[in-house]
Amino acid sequence: MADLTSFLQVSHDRGFLNQCTDLEGLKAHLSKGPCVAYLGFDATANSVHIGNLVGIMWLRWLQKCGHKPVVLLGDGTTKVGDPSGRDKTRPILTAEQIDKNVQGIAKVFERYLTFGDGATDAILVRNESWLKNLPYLEFLQNYGRHFSINRMMSFDSVRLRLEREQPLTFIEFNYMILQAYDFYHLFKTQNCALQLGGADQWGNIINGVELIRRTHGKTAYGMTTSLITTSDGDKMGKSAGGAVWLNEDKLPHYDFWQYWRNVTDQDVGRFLRLFTELPLEEIQKLETLKGSDVNQAKKILADEVTRLARGNEAVQSVNATVTQIFEKGSGSLDELPKTYLAKEKFVAGVPIVDLLCQSGLTKTRGEARRLIRGGGARLNDEVVKDENLKVGKDHMPQMKLSYGRKKHALVVASSE
Repeated sequence: MADLTSFLQVSHDRGFLNQCTDLEGLKAHLSKGPCVAYLGFDATANSVHIGNLVGIMWLRWLQKCGHKPVVLLGDGTTKVGDPSGRDKTRPILTAEQIDKNVQGIAKVFERYLTFGDGATDAILVRNESWLKNLPYLEFLQNYGRHFSINRMMSFDSVRLRLEREQPLTFIEFNYMILQAYDFYHLFKTQNCALQLGGADQWGNIINGVELIRRTHGKTAYGMTTSLITTSDGDKMGKSAGGAVWLNEDKLPHYDFWQYWRNVTDQDVGRFLRLFTELPLEEIQKLETLKGSDVNQAKKILADEVTRLARGNEAVQSVNATVTQIFEKGSGSLDELPKTYLAKEKFVAGVPIVDLLCQSGLTKTRGEARRLIRGGGARLNDEVVKDENLKVGKDHMPQMKLSYGRKKHALVVASSE
């Protein structure tokens, strides 16, 4: 795109933009040439899940609009722990665990961004490289004096924890200072003038902007995106079967695809804007679909998100499985999303309505009962007629559950 300020228009039109420290100032800055912008991801797991995907897509659009993304992997700040949105201290990870997590997370970005040495090529940095050598007393003298305890206490990450009377450790209290220093360091070494983040990072971003102003007398900018929830109010990133991971070694292609295929009708248009690159005009047409035709839009959503995250071959593989299992009635059960339950649970029998809920096919026991009464529930391809049925050890080691003819799951008895 020739217009470098188009990033702001894209951010608005596709639903990314929530807050900006200085929208007009940032627009002027973007117009001068490629802007360097960063977004940070702490290494608390060896993959990122779809709750992080809005930030990753935002970086992708930044690059498509002619700017330079910096992916910051917080191997250093992971040792401190971000208190945002938490009621207790994050578990302390070893250096080996953090390094393994960094390696896993880095793989995700290779699909979304173009890395290299060019003006708009993305780079990946790890903040351990500059945080580990900071002399403590010198750090306090040079940077700690710029932070007001009174103001830090007002930020949500601290205030909400204290209001809930949950302990906040001193090491966690330092997190926002270190994140501000990250922005300062990238501003100084990479000419990075913009930090992106979720709405829960607003206070941390403001601290970085202020630190750059106080130490350099220069203007930096921050933008946040709203924390994405589903129309049901659930936080993005989780499903009934656990986290929806982007790495394929953490979640099979089919399970990933099916999450998007099964979103609610109300979420389809919003998710098409945020998580795909389909033109807005095409998305608007898909939003006009009603009734069962909405499934066409859901399939497009699932295909497009999976193509970006996993590649064309993954989409082809999933669609072949869908055709075999759902349309021809054949195919491998191994391709179905799996729910694992301990073998011991099956000794006394597990209510079929519980299994339908735990597998993610229904959201409530009431919905499961209505499904059974309507003849839409199947166990191993046989219609379930008794809503009080208990599934016992004679069904082990695995059983196929179905919601109608197009939604399926595999329940596996586990020894764990």
